[in-house]
Formats: sequence, C-alpha cells, structure tokens
Amino acid sequence: RSTTYNRTTSQSKQLFYRIFSRGGVVLNLNDFNDLLESKRQEITDWMNLKRSEIPIPIYGSVDVRDAGWKIAVVDANHFPAGFNNVASEDEKHLAALLKNHIKRRDESCSWVHLYPESHTRNAAYVENLTTLQRLIERAGFRCTVGSPELAEHGSIDGLSGPLKLDVVELREINGEQNIVIDGFSPDLILLNNDLTEGIVPGLGTGRVSPPPVMGWHSRKKSHHYEALSEYVEEIAEMLGVESWNLITDWFVSKDKCLDRESCRIELAAEVDEFISKIKQKYTEIGIDREPVVFIKNDSGTYGLGILSVKSGKELLSLSNRKMNKLMYSKGGVDVENFLIQEGVPTRLKTNNDGPVEPVVYLVDGQAASWFYRVNEKKSDIENLNSPSSTFESYSEVGHLYGENAHSWHALVAELSMLAMGKEFSNYGN
Repeated sequence: RSTTYNRTTSQSKQLFYRIFSRGGVVLNLNDFNDLLESKRQEITDWMNLKRSEIPIPIYGSVDVRDAGWKIAVVDANHFPAGFNNVASEDEKHLAALLKNHIKRRDESCSWVHLYPESHTRNAAYVENLTTLQRLIERAGFRCTVGSPELAEHGSIDGLSGPLKLDVVELREINGEQNIVIDGFSPDLILLNNDLTEGIVPGLGTGRVSPPPVMGWHSRKKSHHYEALSEYVEEIAEMLGVESWNLITDWFVSKDKCLDRESCRIELAAEVDEFISKIKQKYTEIGIDREPVVFIKNDSGTYGLGILSVKSGKELLSLSNRKMNKLMYSKGGVDVENFLIQEGVPTRLKTNNDGPVEPVVYLVDGQAASWFYRVNEKKSDIENLNSPSSTFESYSEVGHLYGENAHSWHALVAELSMLAMGKEFSNYGN
C-alpha cells in the first residue's frame, strides 16, 4: 500500500507542477477534485488517527476563502455564535453529533447547561442560543440557559421571540464556586461565551466544554495557525499538492505599541517585507493581482481589531480612528501582538458581483452545516463580517456556491478542528 501511495503522490505532484509551471495558467484546486475523491478513504483513516491523538472540540466554526488557487480557513471560532443561520434540514445531524460527543465523554450526562454571552440586545445572538437549546434538547438532554450576569433577566428577545432564562446562582462546593440552578449543578456546562474579558466565576469545574482556557483571554489566533500548519503539511503531502494552496501565509508582529510612531514604522517595514514575499509567489505562479494583508488583533474576536492594507505606507497613513480600531478588542483589552495574514480573495460571487464566503459549522470535529456570508457592499478581498452582511443557508444557495462544500471546504474546516484540539493539548502542557 505504501508503494502505491508514493507512486500516486509522485504522479499527482508531477501534474501539480506541470499545471503550475505553465506561463499565465494558475492552478485551480477544482482540477484536483477527482484526486481528492480518490483519496477519500485514506483521508478518513488519517483523520480518525489524528482525532484519536487530541481532545476533539465539541463544536466550532470557520470562515473559508475559496480563490480557486487557494482554499483556506481565514478565521476559526471555538465559541460559534451563528447556529441560527444553519439550515433546519441540518439540525437532526447536528443533534446526533452533539449527542455522540457528550455521551462519549460522560455516558451518564442528562443535563446540559448553556452558558451564554451577555448580549441581551443582540437578537441574532439570542436566536443562536435558542437554536442551540433546541439542538441539545433534540439530542435528548435537558437544557437550561443563563448565567449569573443575566440573573436580572427573566428572558431575552431573539428574532423568533423571547428566550426564557433560568436563574443561575454561584455556590461554593468542595472549595470551588459552582453554577447551580434550583439548587443543583448540571452534568455539563456548554460554554458559548468567548471569555475575552477573562474567566467568569463558576467555571472552575472540569465539566465545562469547550474548556475555558480556549477563551480569548488566553488563546491567540497565531496559536491556531501554528497548529494548523502541521496538519496542512501532512494532508498536502498525501494529496501531492503544495501546502501553500491550503493555508494563508502569516506571521506575528510582537510587542507593538501603535500609539508610538516608532512602533508603527517598524510594523510598516514588516508588512512591506511580507507583501514582497507574497508578490514574488504571485509572480512565480501567474497570479495577476495586488497582494493585500490583514492586520488582526491576535487575541481579537467579533470582527474587531482588523484592518487590511496593500503597503506599509498605507498603514502609516491610517487615521487615528482606524488605528484605534486596530488596537481595540471586544472587551476593551489592550493589544500589543498582531497577526499579519495574507488576504485571500473569494471567487464566489452573487449575480450582482457581490462577494460570498463559506462558513462551516462543525460538531465533534466534523463538518456538519454550511451557510454563506454575502456582503455586496464589499470587494472580493475585504473582510465581509460587517453589519451589511447577510447569511444564506446551503439548502438555499448550495447549488450556486457549494461546489466544494463537501470536498475542499469540509477538508480545510476539519483540519482546523484538529488544530483547535492541538491548541488545547498545547495549553495543557
């Protein structure tokens, strides 16, 4: 089997480089769909092996950019807040995966408590909670919702109506603060709060998933890409393609105090050097477009602390308002480290030429639901996560944008879940 694999890999690499080296002809991963399909069992076996080596996240979501010549995860969320956008047809499968994950961890679990953010005025987020509660109950568990912070609210309003909140109290049990509802502790706390502002009381127990250490108070975006790089290298070798086609280029600019001109000048020089490397790669493979890089708060979330530039000069010319945005995260936490990430354009467009990007929702490490972020007020290279974006489910528009949903998009999304599991393992060491 090993000999056959090596021969197949060698042949696919020869095809890869033959396509790549043609003047002006840029590789399109769609041309490798048959190769990906032929490797499906081998990939499945490899995925199962890798999942056995790490703690698989209970859930997660990723934003995918599909440029044809590169298909990559550009953002990975351990506390997904858009379950309200999944298609109703996917709920049965999502619930089954939740049940499998929870019961594998604790066969006796019968009560799951959903611990939310404190977004009392964000109706879409509340609808996400309503959907999650429905999925948990469909999986056969009792599901309560609430937090000590929301104790004053009997309910919060979602898009489809109010969500009833349970009264959550803190009680010291065996020297630790625990969450109790009606005097009892749940079997599992499902965390849907990204903990940007730090650990909240009551989560000291081990019965919390995802683990609180994966919150943005300690997690870094760069940690994810460090872990992801290893898995992408392995899968690229298996497929006989270049890992560059399945992951964004990136680096971390550390210890930057951007309120000082000297720090801005240093960051601008780093950006110029990075863009120069991307340009060289584009020239080598025939990509005729100007590179763009994203500068992100390495600890940030919710689309805050993100800017895009085409040069260091453009960075230096930014207004104080925009620079302040870069230095602002959701909880008002100071930021000093920045993830500098290659921008990947999307080839997916609406009839009005509006850009579209796939969002993949995963449970128990498996791609389980797809929807699409559409933003006709943005260009194909811009961050689409803004108030002008809309969401359409796979059942509605999969025939338009879902050609690679169950192949390349699912593959890079599931690699990202492996990376999340590896991140947690690394934090524990």
